[in-house]
Amino acid sequence: MGGSGWGSLRYIKRFANFGKNYYNYQTQAKSRVSPTDSTTHSIQPTTQPTTMFTTAFLERDATAGNQVPDNLYEAIAALKEELNAVILAHYYQESEIQDIADYIGDSLELSRRAASTDADVIVFAGVHFMAETAKILNPDKLVLLPDFNAGCSLADTCPPDAFAQFKAAHPDHLVISYINCSAAIKAMSDIICTSSNAVKIVSQIPQDQPIIFAPDRNLGRYVMEQTGRDLVLWQGSCIVHENFSEKKIVQLKIQHPEAEIIAHPECEPPVLRHANYVGSTSALLKYAQASSSSTFIIVTEPGIIHQMSKQANDKTFIPAPPTSNCACNECPYMRLNTLEKLYFCMKNRSPEITLPEDIRMAAWRPIQRMLEMSA
Repeated sequence: MGGSGWGSLRYIKRFANFGKNYYNYQTQAKSRVSPTDSTTHSIQPTTQPTTMFTTAFLERDATAGNQVPDNLYEAIAALKEELNAVILAHYYQESEIQDIADYIGDSLELSRRAASTDADVIVFAGVHFMAETAKILNPDKLVLLPDFNAGCSLADTCPPDAFAQFKAAHPDHLVISYINCSAAIKAMSDIICTSSNAVKIVSQIPQDQPIIFAPDRNLGRYVMEQTGRDLVLWQGSCIVHENFSEKKIVQLKIQHPEAEIIAHPECEPPVLRHANYVGSTSALLKYAQASSSSTFIIVTEPGIIHQMSKQANDKTFIPAPPTSNCACNECPYMRLNTLEKLYFCMKNRSPEITLPEDIRMAAWRPIQRMLEMSA
């Protein structure tokens, strides 16, 4: 792994401190489950953060020894041509990255794009599990992530060792895992889903087949409500979506009585009960375009508002506030990626996503089942 931008090298594991601290905080202070509730699983507090399977990487200063080009857009375009690269970006990325991407979408759409691309290099402007998914689907392609520390708080709440024990305690259960999980969790799953197709996937499973749903408890609850199915839920959650303030959203609605509240199903139930519409990021985008309403309160990561404003520039989009006076409605991991880091990862061909072949193949099967069942 070359390039003049590499500073001192050290071999480390990706497990962001933010995620570690949040995991311990959540398990000790925010468990809301009864040990007798058969549809939930309480994560036990740990004194040491659990190290999960992940790709190892070499840490570097993204700009050390490198000069940022005067025109990043032209430089990135030139590297795309040189590498025969495709840039995939999630809706939660900063607007500059969205504008330069070849494809923008939610996890399902980006999975489809990754599966069908004929590019030699995939640059994934998103978070780690998304880039892992691209590698799972494209083992012979170079898959790059602008910032290797762009992890996922939800994925970090589902350590593989603990999940393996949980799965073993329910041996007759089919495992459906939300795509927001590590490759190791995907490898232990029967089917992967996204927020776009979770209801559709679960609805196709025979009624007499018990199901474990992991790792997001809020999406799991929403799926239960929509399908009428009992699911055994792993108790993971997203730091962004669980931090929206019901009180402040109600106050916003009072200030903007004409506004529709549209929310992502990863939000907590008290927030979702105020929503006029609940859906995935792509579904929220489509709804905002099609609705006759002119004002919306957006209860998901506000990066999506960039596309909403571009596609419906005559409408007003108000980001829902978090519980505290912070930028906690923005994903700290998604925001680690920048246009400069995207350029340097292409220039240096790193950080690169690599996976052990046994893990990759085991994770590939449930992703393929998802793509088949959601076609």
